[in-house]
This record gives sequence, C-alpha cells and structure tokens, in this order.
Amino acid sequence: AAAADEADGALGRRGGGGPDWTLGGCCNRAQTVLCVLVAVYTAVIWFTWRWRLLLPFKLLAVFLHEMGHATAAWLTCGKVVSMEVHADEGGVTKTIGGSMWIILPAGYLGSSFWGMALVVASVDPIGVQVAAGLLCFALFVLLFLADNTTVRVLSVGFMLLIAGFWACQILTPFKGLEYIILFMGTMSGWFSVYDIYDDLISRRVNGSDAVKFAEMTHTSSRCWGVIWACISLFFMTAGVYLALVVLSLNTQ
Repeated sequence: AAAADEADGALGRRGGGGPDWTLGGCCNRAQTVLCVLVAVYTAVIWFTWRWRLLLPFKLLAVFLHEMGHATAAWLTCGKVVSMEVHADEGGVTKTIGGSMWIILPAGYLGSSFWGMALVVASVDPIGVQVAAGLLCFALFVLLFLADNTTVRVLSVGFMLLIAGFWACQILTPFKGLEYIILFMGTMSGWFSVYDIYDDLISRRVNGSDAVKFAEMTHTSSRCWGVIWACISLFFMTAGVYLALVVLSLNTQ
C-alpha cells in the first residue's frame, strides 16, 4: 500500500506529505543531490566560460533572452518580425507594436526567468518532460522566425539533443533528461547575470536594452543594469528554493 502511494521522482521518490515551505527538514537525499549539482554546474560554467565547448549553451541562453523579448511582444499584442542569434553571443529580435516598457526588460529578465523555470521543472518527473516539450516547441517555432543560419543550426541541434535525452528518459533506466534541463536552467541564469554585468554595469554598450530603456525613462542605464541584475539573482535563488520545496516531498 505504501509503495502504491509513491511515484518515482526526478531525484528521489515522491511521498504523500505536503511541501515543506520553510525547508526546516532540509536536506534529504534528493535535496542534497540538487545542491551539489547546482554547485558543480556553477563551478564548471565559470571555469569553462571562455571554452568553445560552452558556446552552444551560451547561444541557447541568448535564444532564451530573445525569446523573452518575443514573448513580451506577443503578450502585449505586438508582432515578432524576426529573431537572430549570432555566433558572437549577440542577438536581436525585431518586433512591431506591443509595449516597449515590457518588451525591453523582458530580454535579460526573461533569460533568468526561464532559467528559474527549467531548474524547478528539472526536479519533477512530469515537469521535466513538459519543460523539454515546451523547449523543443519554442526551438521549432524559432525555425520559422530565424533570420540567420546560426539560429537554425542551434534549433535543430538542441532539439536533437533534448529528444535523445528524452528518449533515454522513457526507454531506459538512465534518467538524464533532468540533468541536462537542470544544466540549461543553471547556465541560462548565470549567463543572464554575466550579460547584465558585462553589458550594463562594467561598461556601457550603446544600443543595449538598458540604454534604450534608460532613454525612455530619462534615467541611467547602469542603474537599470544593477536593478535587473538583482532581479536575475532573485530568480536564480527562487529557482533553487522552489526546487528544494518540490524535493521536500521526496522520502529519500
């Protein structure tokens, strides 16, 4: 009877109790694994930051940045004309209409938000597959919005990568999908923070989202950079916290 009440979780076994929002009982086995993985992923990301091996995941983070602009445009009744992701880790999304007050901040903040969502989804056996499906769908849609070859190669490559891990998740005992989704979420969150610092705080990049937003608000782009960096760090922290809350349901 007890076995019937439990389902396999992404990083442990799901029990029948409620979530521990205070994390007073932290840390069980699954929560410990999550904390170790996030720490290891963070160390690997910063140690290999200049390595070309990390470039595809950086470009995925750029895609999530541009997807943030596109999503904001759609939600504010605008239209997305095209989207580009460049091999030099730059990107541009061309929109018509919508609210620029929402579209401009949605790039940097969207990248960190989607990073948070991927981290939370990675610890749930159903959530991780939903996240993989949504990510593949977004990459598929991007094929029709793509305005350069880099975007198309990135989309096809990551769809194949996710599909491969997804197939292993379903057909074999290897549950690797949760680990790749967690890495993507961690990478996206850190890339957002670094991108904000590099583009908006340590120096001024003319034409950046914050510069345009500062011109609209008659304020300092560096000031908006600091605000957005704090929000991005909040999203990262919230992602790990919510993932730990989900894993508090685990019995191992």
